[in-house]
Amino acid sequence: MAEEPFESAEEDVSRVRMPNIKEGEMFGIADQLLGASKIKVMCEDGVSRVGRIPGKIKKRMWIREGDLLIVSLWDFQPDKCDVRFRYTRTQAMNISRKGKVPKSLDIF
Repeated sequence: MAEEPFESAEEDVSRVRMPNIKEGEMFGIADQLLGASKIKVMCEDGVSRVGRIPGKIKKRMWIREGDLLIVSLWDFQPDKCDVRFRYTRTQAMNISRKGKVPKSLDIF
């Protein structure tokens, strides 16, 4: 019985960033790397967009095909977006297991 609270506390420790819908952010899956810091992203609303990888993220982490991302849509060009965050494989599987990822993107 002493082990149960420890296990539930361990699950609460892994907090990850979620998309802020008020700022126009949503989940996306990296489809294809296009070069020149651009990537083709399949967004949760079913639209395929060209995403821009900012230098801040490009230097810090590599994005590969099949990665779960948080993308922010452009106001003036809705067919383009910025990559805001990349989940690791473990984080993506945990989020998927909890049911946070929409069914259209759930490949984990």
